[in-house]
Amino acid sequence: MQRELHDHYFKQAKRDGYLSRAAYKLIEIDDKRGMLKRGMTVLDAGAAPGSWLQVISDRVGPKGTVIGVDLKAIQHQFRHDNVRTFEMDMRAMDVDVILEAIRPAQRFDAIMSDMAPNTTGDRIVDHHGSIRLCEALLDLAPTWLKVGGPLVMKVFEGEAYPTLMSRVQASFDRVRGAKPKASRSISNEMYIVATGYRGDAGESGDEQDDMPFELPKRKPSTGWGS
Repeated sequence: MQRELHDHYFKQAKRDGYLSRAAYKLIEIDDKRGMLKRGMTVLDAGAAPGSWLQVISDRVGPKGTVIGVDLKAIQHQFRHDNVRTFEMDMRAMDVDVILEAIRPAQRFDAIMSDMAPNTTGDRIVDHHGSIRLCEALLDLAPTWLKVGGPLVMKVFEGEAYPTLMSRVQASFDRVRGAKPKASRSISNEMYIVATGYRGDAGESGDEQDDMPFELPKRKPSTGWGS
């Protein structure tokens, strides 16, 4: 059944013109949360091969701006001209280059990430590699994310997952863990969906103890995959 579901999304992506089935993960998340709006300026961190860029581009519309950053070059010719891509490390983005690309905006309205580390097959190693990427993305938020904006990022479950969620909770008004249908059930991947960024003051506040994050109602996955 799970293999059939995977094949369904793979074939559907081909029919719909998406670069990968990962597009349907973002579509489901945004359909439920309504984070992407017309005219927004959005960062897609770790954007290759570009399926999330396709979804974001459609949803923010011609007056929106979508910036894709990845260590790998993104060669796809996007349907709309509101997408710009940069081959660079998101942890060391060139401030002047990015600001020029999103002008007149000074920050992003939303940050999205489907990033994953180069997997080794070792569940613990890959989990902590994923956690480090998420921590790096959170480090970018004070510089690049507007107050009130949403953040969506992929993470592999494991021992450090609750600690990461607590850090996100300290900076955002609402935090949920999501497992889209297009994700394989045997995969340890989850998506952290955070809304209402509080800005620089968020992590230093004491109010987070009164706001427990919400996890999806499901048993922890036991397999591994992407």
